[in-house]
Amino acid sequence: MAENLNLFTSTQDVIQDALNKLGYDEGMFELLKEPLRMLEVRIPIKMDDGKVKVYTGYRAQHNDAVGPTKGGVRFHPEVSEDEMKALSMWMTLKCGIVDLPYGGAKGGIICDPRQMSMNEIEKLSRGYVRAISQFVGPTKDIPAPDVFTNSQIMAWMMDEYSRMDEFNSPGFITGKPIVLGGSQGRERATAQGVTICVEEAAKKRGIEMKGARIVIQGFGNAGSFLAKFMSDAGAKVIGISDAYGALHDPEGLDIDYLLDRRDSFGTVTTLFENTISNQELLELDCDILVPAAIENQITAENAHKIKASIVVEAANGPTTSEATKILTDRGILLVPDVLASAGGVTVSYFEWVQNNQGYYWTEEEVNEKLYKKMITAFDNVYTVATTRNINMRLAAYMVGVRKTAEAARFRGWV
Repeated sequence: MAENLNLFTSTQDVIQDALNKLGYDEGMFELLKEPLRMLEVRIPIKMDDGKVKVYTGYRAQHNDAVGPTKGGVRFHPEVSEDEMKALSMWMTLKCGIVDLPYGGAKGGIICDPRQMSMNEIEKLSRGYVRAISQFVGPTKDIPAPDVFTNSQIMAWMMDEYSRMDEFNSPGFITGKPIVLGGSQGRERATAQGVTICVEEAAKKRGIEMKGARIVIQGFGNAGSFLAKFMSDAGAKVIGISDAYGALHDPEGLDIDYLLDRRDSFGTVTTLFENTISNQELLELDCDILVPAAIENQITAENAHKIKASIVVEAANGPTTSEATKILTDRGILLVPDVLASAGGVTVSYFEWVQNNQGYYWTEEEVNEKLYKKMITAFDNVYTVATTRNINMRLAAYMVGVRKTAEAARFRGWV
């Protein structure tokens, strides 16, 4: 059987598997296998050189049986309709795993912000909000930052929505700057969630965090914060990578030094002579491997060569379904993306709650609430995996899809 590298169809496969294991019939899969709404928009922008360029954007809303939909907006040249569909389904699963009152959504614009001025990016951000405005809102669908978008872009989007709505709507979007109703701890929430999962997985495998050898693929927002948290916890980060290559030091890299020198896109390896390839990085001898870059990094080709005893997915879809099976058969504990990277949406939910009540929490309160949510979620998934003797990915999908399936059933949709 050819390996399924298509994110959308492989996501459908695991959802079908999870629903079967939970005892739902074909009707439930028919409902959940595609987003309820898929919007494609065209956004005309007058560029700095005076020419008009028309960009294509998307917003997928997977299912709102539980409550409003929630999910990031990415600006990337590779954005596609299928990717948006798959990622919106993942958001439904993530929200179910950490027990949030949301369904999943995802948005994106086909563009390369690295080739655009700040003025052009602002126009595009505002144009996107105008294009999707009738479909989104604090009680309908709440966007957030994703690949190549940040708190400044969220601020422009919120401002545009508030102008159209004619009143201030901080709850329309999350991941905002603190002064505009953002939450403490949001910037590092994804990495914080991954860190909690790494620590819990290490406990299950009897690995002491102090001195544990960790390899992190990717040095963007999640990867860099994660490297810092790990080295602060006494672990040895022996390898990191970015889009241009990887660094390896068996004695542990100086993470603070690297963080000082990385640029805003997480690039640092270009400053060094003796780099290794991303492929070599994944196959390094280590205790814990964290893929925190892009999808389809661990495949049937290289899964046999992975030497880590724990793999924690901080990126979306870094391990294919074939590779998941190989790693599981080899006794490697795989903590799936829908669980490990759920810290971001959890703190986004906290931000929305704070916006709705107009009362804001300290960073300690946010971290404490996040810790509780992530520990409960990890324990739930691990328990389902061990009692049913299945891998953690299928267990996470079962835990994640159950809430939406039950809500749809109670509403009488199925």
